[in-house]
Amino acid sequence: MEQLLQHLRNLGFTEMEAKIMVELAGKGPSSGYEVAKGLGVSRSNVYAALQRLAQHGFVRRSAGEPVRYSMLKPEELTQMISGQVKESLSFIETTMPRVEADQQPFYSVEGDRNVLETLTRELERAEHEIVVDVWREEASLVRHGLEDAENRGVKLLWSCMGTDAGVSRLLPWPSLEQEKDGVKPGRRFSFVIDRRWCMLGMRGEDSTTQGLVTEHPVMVELLLHHFTQEMVLFELEQDIGEELTERYGPRYERIYRKYVGTESPQSSEEQMEHIQEKDA
Repeated sequence: MEQLLQHLRNLGFTEMEAKIMVELAGKGPSSGYEVAKGLGVSRSNVYAALQRLAQHGFVRRSAGEPVRYSMLKPEELTQMISGQVKESLSFIETTMPRVEADQQPFYSVEGDRNVLETLTRELERAEHEIVVDVWREEASLVRHGLEDAENRGVKLLWSCMGTDAGVSRLLPWPSLEQEKDGVKPGRRFSFVIDRRWCMLGMRGEDSTTQGLVTEHPVMVELLLHHFTQEMVLFELEQDIGEELTERYGPRYERIYRKYVGTESPQSSEEQMEHIQEKDA
């Protein structure tokens, strides 16, 4: 019962109106006195609410005395509410003032629920392509949304960090995040949808989920380039991995780590050795 009342309140009905509607739906045609008695509230409040409901067409009034009120059938009520909501949404969309900014804004979203709801809305709107870079923990949260998009014909390009058997396309490089002082920094994730909208964020058990959202073309381009470079290097490793190892040996990993920030600073001797190797 409380859930039904809550949903009626969500649709804009007052507490009293919601209780009256449920009372009439359960007992059938009733007078204002009978409704007030059944709810255990004052008749004046009930009569005022009944009058508002009748004016908007949500309840019917009988002729004669005493006036009796009855609810619409559930399907009639929901159809009426749905029509009114659609009409209001359409009016707002077409008449609400808007200022076209010179640049697309950046805004942040915090909390698991808010981030997931924001992302889910955009996944549902995707028409052409979704590029995803996530860990397996986050992949499990959006898997259904990605599957639905793929079933609609949306092209899906994604990499996932982890060993989930259901996620076979793995991110080629290890995470850049390092635990410091025992604090886990979280897991990075990014989404680019239709090459126009993107979200870059961080999620972890010991930190608040945060996402940076924008349609700014520079950020979209940066994320796409990052994803492309990772995957191209990954495929090159798969194709000529043995040749890379044979030609560069341990230096190949050192070259990579040099630019991702995981290599310790070189000592003077190491720097001199590197210079000598280069001169040779």
